[in-house]
Amino acid sequence: MFFINFKLMILIFLLFPFGANSNQKSDLNNSENYKLNKESHFLKLKKEGKPVISDKWMVVTANIQASKIAAKILKNGGTAADAMISAQLVLGLVEPESSGLGGGAFLVYFDNKTKEIITLDGRETAPLLIKENIFQDTNGNPLKFFDAVVGGKSVGTPGTPALLEETHKRWGKTDWSLLFEDAINLSKNGFVISKKLSSSIKRSKRSLSKFLNTKTYFLPNDKPLKSGNIHYNKNYADTLKAFAEEGSKVFYQGFIANDIVATVNNASLNPGVLSHKDMHNYKVIQREPVCSRYREYEVCGMGPPSSGALTIAQILGILENYEISKLGPKNPETWRLIGDASRLAFADRSLYMADSDYVNVPINALISKIYLNERSQLIDRKNKTEKIKAGNLTSKSSLNWGKDHSIELPSTSHISIVDKYGNALSMTTTIENGFGSRLMTNSGFLLNNELTDFSFKSFKNGKKIANNIEPGKRPRSSMAPTIILKNGKPVYILGSPGGSNIIGYVSNAIISMIDWKYNAQEAASVAHGINKFGTYYLEKNTIMSKLLPSLEAMKYKVKLRSFSSGLNIIHIGDKLYGGSDHRREGIAIGN
Repeated sequence: MFFINFKLMILIFLLFPFGANSNQKSDLNNSENYKLNKESHFLKLKKEGKPVISDKWMVVTANIQASKIAAKILKNGGTAADAMISAQLVLGLVEPESSGLGGGAFLVYFDNKTKEIITLDGRETAPLLIKENIFQDTNGNPLKFFDAVVGGKSVGTPGTPALLEETHKRWGKTDWSLLFEDAINLSKNGFVISKKLSSSIKRSKRSLSKFLNTKTYFLPNDKPLKSGNIHYNKNYADTLKAFAEEGSKVFYQGFIANDIVATVNNASLNPGVLSHKDMHNYKVIQREPVCSRYREYEVCGMGPPSSGALTIAQILGILENYEISKLGPKNPETWRLIGDASRLAFADRSLYMADSDYVNVPINALISKIYLNERSQLIDRKNKTEKIKAGNLTSKSSLNWGKDHSIELPSTSHISIVDKYGNALSMTTTIENGFGSRLMTNSGFLLNNELTDFSFKSFKNGKKIANNIEPGKRPRSSMAPTIILKNGKPVYILGSPGGSNIIGYVSNAIISMIDWKYNAQEAASVAHGINKFGTYYLEKNTIMSKLLPSLEAMKYKVKLRSFSSGLNIIHIGDKLYGGSDHRREGIAIGN
């Protein structure tokens, strides 16, 4: 049923090309020259579990409208950086529940000229006036998650606008203003409401109704936007025009900065403390990538404040001691090993990982082969490892931390791109929870609730928590944009949305491609088993659900559930092979 509905959405979109307005609608519907184009073929391949194959370039995003515009940039000679910028601008319009200019992102880039992996941190920052007990009640107890999310106090300083500009300065080839044209046209002349956006609005109707701007946009006449309908966002078009003309300065010092600060601090519910100084001081940070060996591959990703690359490196480093490839994907023993390796890695994550500008994260110790070999011995048994705790690292700076208390619920979006120049880009982008803080600016975009990625508690058993809230600090993230190299050349470009499950989704995809030789589409749609803290969650209505009796016999508590991963993958072999998770509306386009 998903594919039928999604195909209908695509057909509707193709009937309304860029520049269409309401007066043109009937003419387009009656057009005798209408023909299906390549996108329907790419969608058919996705349904059949086959990768899209191309020779020169490829883009995979979470929405066909974003993929098509990025593809046009690549086709016209743009770089991966150029295509990403256009894609993100469109995603903020057509998938606003997941990412946008009011949020942040992590970018991993392979520069084919220098043969380097470069990582840029566009994560949001905590306001300078923030208090460490902001998400605690008067008795010092953590607030319920949604009591903290909705409103101004969950909003961090947005990083995405600065990241887009910084990426273009480094690797852009297409004129900056040209990258905005299609997104501006879609905003002014109309874009198609996707099934995902419509259903997300229905699920969040209550919280979206709390603020006038938000309700007016997403719930006109108190009714959720309907899938397949054409919608407009002229405020966003004006914002993009100013961004194209003035650069990110208008976000951090100009009228958009004024709008953001006023929206946060004057919120009718949970007003925040974001200041003009926070906006003015925001900087994108180039950080050292976290790279680790798995089999004959080098797996590279974003370092702290992301925990993604570190935790994945630990999972893979522990599993490297076992012959997962011979055991195979249907063997319960395989998933016992994966589950317990994940539990060990998440125990370290809870204790040691946070913003490395505020906490001395023992990166090298955490991914040391000696350390991970020792950790792997803990799961060398027949049944579930009963007692899981963080490793005893002797680094002076990593002692005396308390166990983290933070919540990450799934949303987010991911972009994977390879251009004709041999550059590769992996970027995971977010406003955190679906629809972020639910605050919509007058500038036509939602603001994040990223501060709820901090620990709601400041101390545990008298010990300070590494991921506690501090002024200017960046909250820990699970986002895991990843580029995998072999002999110094990129082979796999991938990432996923999904909150703290991102780590499991990306790990599962890596294992499926390297150990089980899945193609890009098979890996993007791989059935999931996720075990972070003890309970084993198996994806229902998949081959994973058949493992329930065996894993219960191994002493696991097991539950069946649905997952909302959104893996977008490119495999670079003799050609380019792209895949996008069947659970979402993404699509790979190549040439």
